[in-house]
Amino acid sequence: MSEAADRLRRAVGEAQRLVVKVGSSSLTSDGGGRLDHDALQRLVDVLAGRRRAGRHVVLVSSGAIAAGLGPLGLDRRPSDLATQQAAASVGQGALVAAYQAAFSRHGLTVGQVLLTADDTTRRSHYTNARRTLERLLELGIVPIVNENDTVATQEIRFGDNDRLAALVTDLVGADGLVLLTDVDALHDGPPSRPGTRRVPFVGTTDDLASVTIGGTGSSVGSGGMVTKVEAAGIAGAAGAPTLLTRLADVEEALRGADLGTVFAPAAATRASRKRWLAHATTARGRLHLDAGAVTAVTERRTSLLPAGIVEVTGSFAAGDAVDVCAPDGRVIARGLVNYAAGELPRLLGRSTRDLARELGPEYEREVIHRDDLVVL
Repeated sequence: MSEAADRLRRAVGEAQRLVVKVGSSSLTSDGGGRLDHDALQRLVDVLAGRRRAGRHVVLVSSGAIAAGLGPLGLDRRPSDLATQQAAASVGQGALVAAYQAAFSRHGLTVGQVLLTADDTTRRSHYTNARRTLERLLELGIVPIVNENDTVATQEIRFGDNDRLAALVTDLVGADGLVLLTDVDALHDGPPSRPGTRRVPFVGTTDDLASVTIGGTGSSVGSGGMVTKVEAAGIAGAAGAPTLLTRLADVEEALRGADLGTVFAPAAATRASRKRWLAHATTARGRLHLDAGAVTAVTERRTSLLPAGIVEVTGSFAAGDAVDVCAPDGRVIARGLVNYAAGELPRLLGRSTRDLARELGPEYEREVIHRDDLVVL
C-alpha cells in the first residue's frame, strides 16, 4: 500500500466527523424483501463505538424502499414512481425503528432527516438542513439521513444516496466519507470477470483512465459504481477523502487495513458557495454562448452578459440554476440566473447599456454575476 493511500486510510479512520452511507443491498436479505437486522446491527455497533468515543457520525441510509417490498408483496424494486413512493412510505418507518432499536442498545438516540434534491438546490433550504444537522450532532444524536422517497418526483430526486451522502459530507464539513456497498472495492473491470484486480487507491481522475466502471449491480438499489465514483469526486472537491468498502469489512477498514478503495481529495478546493453551485444545484435550463463569451467566462472569470448569449433553452425563473454552454454544447459553467427564461430572448446579443437606455435601468445588470457563477 502506498504511503499516500496509507495516510488517507488513517485520516478516514481517525476522522472526528464522518459521513457513512450504506446501500440497500447491504441491509436487506438476499431477496431484498426484508431488512437484514444482523447486518444492520453490525453496522450500528461500529458507528456507536465511534460516537461513544466522542466523534460525530452522520449515517446516510438507503433501504426504505427495499424494506417496504415484503409488506407490499413485491419481489423486486418497482419501476414506477408511485409504487416506489408507496414502498418507501411503508419501509421508512421500519428502517428507522430498526436503527433506533439497534442504537438504543448503546444508549444512543437517532434522528431522522429526510431530504429531497430541492433541499440542497435552494440555498435557503440548504442552510436550514445544515443548521438542523449541526444541532442534532451538538445534542449527541446520530442523524439518519435518507432521500424523501415518499414525496420526491423525478424532477427533484438525487437519483441515488451516494450523491446525497457526498453532499451531506460537504454540508456538515465532514472529515471523510465512507461508502458501504455489496462489492469489496472498485475494480479495474467487472468483479466477476477472471483477472480483474482491485483498485486500492485513486489519487486523481487520471487513475481511472483504465478502469471500466459498471452500473447498478443490485435488484433493490438505484445506484452503482458510477455514482460512487462521482460521489467521491463531490466529497473530494470539499477536501474530504472517501473510502469505498463492504459492510462486512468496515470495522477493519476504519482501523486502516488495506481493504476497499480510498479516493484522495482534490488538491485545491473551491469556496463553499462555489461547491454548492457546482454539485448541489440542479440546472433548470441552458444558456448557449458565443466563443468570445466562453473565453470571458472561463479565462477572465467575468460575469455573463446578454451580449454573449446566442440561445436559451429550458424553463426557469430568476434565481434558478442554469448550465452555461459552449457553441459545441459542452457545459462549461453553472450559475444563478437573474432573469426568467421568458425575459431573455429579447435581450440576447445586446449590450447592457443599450438595454438600459431602451428598457430602463433595471436591465443594466448581468445575466449571471460572477459571484453566482462557477466554471466546471
